[in-house]
Amino acid sequence: MDTFIPRHYDVLHSFMMPKRVTVIYGPRRVGKTTLVSKYLETLGKDARVLRASGDNLSDRSLLSSQEAKLLLEWASGYDTVFIDEAQRIPDIGWGLKILIDARPELSLIVTGSFSFDLAHKLGEPLTLYPLAVGELLKTMNAFELRQNLEDFLVFGMYPEVRTAASAGQKQIILNELTESYLLKDILELERIKKPKMLVNLLTLIALQVGSEVSLNELSGKLGVDMKTVERYLDLLEKCFVLYNLRGFSRNLRSEVTKKSKYYFYDTGVRNAVIRNYNPLALRNDAGALWENFMILERLKARSYGAVYARDYFWRTWEKQEIDLLEEREGCLYAFEFKWSPKKKAKIPSAFSAAYPDSIFQVISPENFLQYLGCDA
Repeated sequence: MDTFIPRHYDVLHSFMMPKRVTVIYGPRRVGKTTLVSKYLETLGKDARVLRASGDNLSDRSLLSSQEAKLLLEWASGYDTVFIDEAQRIPDIGWGLKILIDARPELSLIVTGSFSFDLAHKLGEPLTLYPLAVGELLKTMNAFELRQNLEDFLVFGMYPEVRTAASAGQKQIILNELTESYLLKDILELERIKKPKMLVNLLTLIALQVGSEVSLNELSGKLGVDMKTVERYLDLLEKCFVLYNLRGFSRNLRSEVTKKSKYYFYDTGVRNAVIRNYNPLALRNDAGALWENFMILERLKARSYGAVYARDYFWRTWEKQEIDLLEEREGCLYAFEFKWSPKKKAKIPSAFSAAYPDSIFQVISPENFLQYLGCDA
C-alpha cells in the first residue's frame, strides 16, 4: 500500500466555502490539519491566510481575550483565518463571533478534537473520522479490502496505522494514540480528578461492545455515583472515543428503549484499551468487533455521502434484537451483522409483525461493500 492514502477531499472541500465559518470536528491525528492545508493550497498564491493553534499559548491567550480591537488588528489584511485545535481555547466561540460580526467577508476555518459548543451558533459542523473503507478503494481493490478485513478489525483505521509497515508498529502507534492523545486530551480539557476511573470505565465499555450498557452496573463496579459515570461517558462521546447507539421503539410495549450501546469510533483504539491485538482466531470477540466496525463504517459512509438518517438498535424484553436500525426517508432499514457466514440470521418475528414494510439485510464479509455503498 502507498504511504499516503488520499482522503475524500473532493467531498470535504465542498463543505468549505469562502465567507463563512467552517467547523471541522474529529479525533486527533485523523487528518484534519492536512485536509485544511490541502484546501488552502487551492486558494492560490495571492490568498492571505492567517494560521493559529490552540496548542500555542500566545494564540490561546489572544483568541480567548474577547477584546474586539485586538482581534480585528490580528486578522487585519487576511482573507482566511485557520484555527487548529480550537477546543483548547477558552470561550473560542465569542472570539470567532467578534471576527465574523465585524468582518462578514472573512473565511474562518476551525478544527477541534472535542465537540465544543460552537457549531449551532456559527455554522453546521463536519466530522472527519478515521479512514473509511470507501477511501481505501483509492489504493486497494475490492479483493484486497476483503483480504485485509481482519487487520482492520484488530488494528483499526487511523491513517498512521494503515500506512505502518508491521503489526508491531501498529501496536506502538495505537498505544501512543490512546495514552498520549485521546485520554490525555480528556484529562487536560476537563481537569478530571479521577483519571484511573476514566480508564477503568473505558475498559468496562470495551469489554461490553455490542451489549446494552447499564449505568447502574457501571456505577457499582467503579464505586462512583451514576451522575459521574454519565458525565464521563458524555466526555468520551464528545472526544470521539465512544459512539452512543440508543434503543428504538414506535409500537411495541415490549421494546427496550432506555438503554444504550456504546461502540468505539475505531476498533484499533478499542483493542488498545484492553491491550488485545490477537488474531481473530485466538479471541472470542470477533463478532462484536465486526458489529462495531460495520456500525461506524456505515456512519462514515452516510456522513460523507450526505445521507441523513437516525440510527438505533432494536431489542425486546424477550431478547429478539437487531444490531442496527436506520430510519430515513420514511423507511426503516434493519441490519444484522455476522462475521461468520456459517451463522444464519433472519428477521425477528416481533419486528416484522410490528414493522412489515421495513427492509432487512444480513451483512457479512461477502456483501459489506454493497452495504457501505462502495462496491467495486
